[in-house]
Amino acid sequence: MSSERKYLRFTISDRIEHWVQMASFTLLGFTGLIQKFSSADISVSLITLLGGIEFVRIIHRIASIGLMLGTIYHLGVAGYKYYVKRNRISMLPTLKDVTNAWNIFLFNLKVQKTKPQQGRYTFDEKFEYWAFVWGTIVMGLTGFILWNPITTANFLPGIFIPAAKAAHSGEALLAVLAIAIWHFYNVHIKHLNKSMFTGYISEHEMLEEHPLELADIKAGVAELPQDPKIVAKRKRIFFPTFSLAAVAMLIGAYLFVTWEETAIETLPPAENLVVFVPYTPTPLPTPLPTVTPVQVTGNTWNDGVAAITKSKCGACHGSTVLGGLNMSTYADIMAGGVSGGVIIPGEPDGSLLVSRQTSGDHPGQFSDDEINLVIEWIVAGAPEE
Repeated sequence: MSSERKYLRFTISDRIEHWVQMASFTLLGFTGLIQKFSSADISVSLITLLGGIEFVRIIHRIASIGLMLGTIYHLGVAGYKYYVKRNRISMLPTLKDVTNAWNIFLFNLKVQKTKPQQGRYTFDEKFEYWAFVWGTIVMGLTGFILWNPITTANFLPGIFIPAAKAAHSGEALLAVLAIAIWHFYNVHIKHLNKSMFTGYISEHEMLEEHPLELADIKAGVAELPQDPKIVAKRKRIFFPTFSLAAVAMLIGAYLFVTWEETAIETLPPAENLVVFVPYTPTPLPTPLPTVTPVQVTGNTWNDGVAAITKSKCGACHGSTVLGGLNMSTYADIMAGGVSGGVIIPGEPDGSLLVSRQTSGDHPGQFSDDEINLVIEWIVAGAPEE
């Protein structure tokens, strides 16, 4: 067993918070990516394995609730540490972090021989933390829009909804890549940091990664002593204040989840209807009704042509005078309509009735025999008797 001294880096509360957030983030990333790339073969297989897209969406939303609850808890822990215990706010970025980042860059290129010394949190750890904070804010705002699109459309232009979808999925992809590449490499590949499992970090690791914090610990100035009476007073202020804030945030999370039903659920439920099935179905195909042919007895208006126009043209040019043309009587048809004369005695080529019927696509189409009879009638001078 190694006799090397170890230092407490993360309390049990810190570790529980980390693993809850990690579980929520992993589920969100997994279920979100297979929805973003839903047409990929592997996404189709995973969605099917999980029971379908609706179940994937349910898992995604449950994980988002876990992230919200974890965030509320983190705010309480951070508030207790910084207000009650008066811990140093060492996670805030400073100008020193910018110079540390530059010096690390030069050190990795072998341009600079010494590695910059850093405190409790290195510049890259601060970057990861605030990136997570920023990502949570973006995902929360866009997630509300996507979870409550109808409410959003009541206050904002509809374009905000597809814009929120693009921002939500884009930020999620960026976050997953950052964790999978940056965080995983620095914590698990470059050097296996066990502090989030055990809570402790070795003196060698402290000297390597956090030499300034180690110096403060050995000098006895890492945690300054606090007056118990003052600490008790701060607790009496903090716990009621944060309790009210936590209740307000929990109500906000509840409204986030239950503000409205999804777009699908707001549709009226499907009704079960009884389909009518006749006892004696009509045989198919149904025979077409027979048309009684027009009886033509002569080649004048009264003896033949009137019967044709009444049968074929009466629907549009009888009681209903379409285009100002009435073909009910000899006088009406000879008067013509809005387009001018319909019958020009002796001139079938100039008669509008002949040209319209010979085109073959006029409603109330004459048969070939009927067209020939009308042409003969016009050639004969279009007599009435």
